[in-house]
Amino acid sequence: SQFEVDLYQNESACQTPLDRQYHEEILKLEKAGGRKNYRIFTYTDHDRFTNLEEHCQKVTDSDHEVPSYLAERMANVRRRRQDHRPIEASSLKSKIVTWEPSEEFIKNNHVINTPVQTMYIMGDLGPYGKLGHREYEHVLCTIKVDGNGVITVKPDFTGTKGAYRIELDGEKREVWKYTIENASVQVQPEEEEHEQCVFRDLYGRHKEYLSGLVGSEFEMTLPGTLRLFVNGEIVSAQGYEYDNLYVHFFLELPNQWSSPAFQQLSGVTQTCATKTVGWDNVAYFCYPFTLEMFFTQGDESEDSLPQWPVLYFEVLSLDFWQRYRVEGYGSLVLPASPGLHMLTIPTWRPVELGTVAELRRFFIGGSPELEDITYVRIPSTFKGERLSRFGFRTETTGSVTFRLYCLQQSKAFLETSALRQRMQSVLDRLGGFSQQSSVYNVLEAFQRARRRMQEARESLPQDLISTSASTV
Repeated sequence: SQFEVDLYQNESACQTPLDRQYHEEILKLEKAGGRKNYRIFTYTDHDRFTNLEEHCQKVTDSDHEVPSYLAERMANVRRRRQDHRPIEASSLKSKIVTWEPSEEFIKNNHVINTPVQTMYIMGDLGPYGKLGHREYEHVLCTIKVDGNGVITVKPDFTGTKGAYRIELDGEKREVWKYTIENASVQVQPEEEEHEQCVFRDLYGRHKEYLSGLVGSEFEMTLPGTLRLFVNGEIVSAQGYEYDNLYVHFFLELPNQWSSPAFQQLSGVTQTCATKTVGWDNVAYFCYPFTLEMFFTQGDESEDSLPQWPVLYFEVLSLDFWQRYRVEGYGSLVLPASPGLHMLTIPTWRPVELGTVAELRRFFIGGSPELEDITYVRIPSTFKGERLSRFGFRTETTGSVTFRLYCLQQSKAFLETSALRQRMQSVLDRLGGFSQQSSVYNVLEAFQRARRRMQEARESLPQDLISTSASTV
């Protein structure tokens, strides 16, 4: 800029090695006949303007803006490539906590500090004869390159958007228009192909590295077997009468389902106090559990729909004297589709009529309980055709929220073309409500009907077929 030319002509104004380099370049320019361009110039990363520009940037376009405390603190953080790192930053990794941080350490480490190099393309928009004044210098474009190799151009290349405008309020109201074009040389096809080869080689090496970390020893399931993983969480319980709640749960496996020997099929959460959220008292458990099950299809299940495992649970409360009360029973059928499922299950509890039962429940704890918790649905010991609950009095209580992440593993997912019929019998019937199963059944029925029609037509005599065709 003309301001820098006037400043650095005097050697006494040079303070840094960069200033002295500018002084030598200005002397060479004067010997070569002077500058040929007075309007367009640049400020580089280590110029004084860069520090002032980043420190004085405004968040809004208001003339009366007062910078906030955060803006002032962030303006002091220069995202520059540090030549000499402070001693604290280069310490051993075992030093996790710095008990007495210095000011320099705080300034360099309180934010994520990505090294950035900045260049400003400036325009001296002053009137002729008054070039070199700082008030007429305006930033036309900012180019930043961070430590990851990302180049940021602001404002963007003009393209089809039209020229950018800068309006000046001075002796004459002037409007300057300028465009920003990408003048880089296009990459040659040979260079682009070489770059793609380098990228492919790099990605291949990275893929081999990841494969080496993960390994290839995966346990596969047998044909006709489905493995079900459930990573569950008892999130909360809400709407119950008493405080200090805990949940006791266990999993029932139907026929043809099994689990590993180490798998625990039951559990108890911690006792959790409730807090008031809206109109309900909510106890947040956030209790995780993991379940792993196997379904093996037998010959007797070809024409029957298999049952899915059921998670039974009961909610209990604990008082100051370590007496517990049953707050509710509930059950949850594990989802048949993989993915994330958020389920809120309502509960109920058995009650006795009369005031004495409620007084006993309030003062000494205890309440009617189920001997077999599977009575919540259909008891596992029930063998009849009708299950009657006539005369059994219950009361609706609160609800429990579950978060379930379900994963399924089966060879039928991979053998969709070779064993399509097997996939239908193993997977689609597990989720009998699947829309894909319905479409598949319709297409199969259509193909069978068309095949029977062709076979019947081929079995007819040729003279009968020709006579009927001529009659039509």
